[in-house]
Amino acid sequence: MEYELLSQLRQQNPVVLNISNFVTVQDVANGLNALGASPIMSQEIKETAAMVDIAQAVQLNLGAFTQTEVAHLRQMGITANQAQRPVVLDPVAVGAIAYRLQVAQQLLQEMHVNIIRGNAGEIAALGGFAWQSQGIDAGQGAGDLIEIAQTTAQRFHCVVILSGATDIVTDGQRVTEIYNGTPMLAVHVGSGDMLSSVTAAFAAVQSEDYYEAARMATLTFGTCGQLVMQHQPDCGPGSFLPAFLDQLYQIQVEELQQMADFQEVRS
Repeated sequence: MEYELLSQLRQQNPVVLNISNFVTVQDVANGLNALGASPIMSQEIKETAAMVDIAQAVQLNLGAFTQTEVAHLRQMGITANQAQRPVVLDPVAVGAIAYRLQVAQQLLQEMHVNIIRGNAGEIAALGGFAWQSQGIDAGQGAGDLIEIAQTTAQRFHCVVILSGATDIVTDGQRVTEIYNGTPMLAVHVGSGDMLSSVTAAFAAVQSEDYYEAARMATLTFGTCGQLVMQHQPDCGPGSFLPAFLDQLYQIQVEELQQMADFQEVRS
């Protein structure tokens, strides 16, 4: 695990360009800023080239979109590919809504995505596995989550982060299970979107191995949530987010090294 990526991120202060879900855009911006990256958001397709030019990574979220915004997502991804910027895709609710799955599959044909981050239902849907999802929830299924994540990574030639009680990170061959975290992250609606943007920030500073960038993003995010609940065991949803932002701001490499709880299960 390349713990020093956290220090490099803060030293480089990468600009992360986001097309975000309007429900969570403030969480995404504040999370990136607290960690040490520089967030920028875009809603106008005409500024795509200029925005990608100043960014070091791009994060595309399918949380809430119109047909006009799909065109923007497509143009942003293609432009980022041309400029060799890492692209992170968050395929929100594709396991529950057929149209969203169709849009995601089309986008994945038209652009190359370096990292996909989603819950079990979303990753299973993209990988072609049977799964029952409802809304943004992970839903239920009987498949092996590692196999689902690996197959999806192989299908799209990318790294996959399958978020859950245990997070799974894979590039299709190498697999790491990360156990750091807290159930409170699942209670806060914007947690997944924040992790996707944080993943883009780490990808901006580790472009040679997106698997390593994804592992560090997931470990850092989960550890921060875990620390909040250790320090404030009675913390509820209303007080969790500000405490979590504080922890993103305060987390140090030494804390990550001490608390890291993960296993490389396949390589």
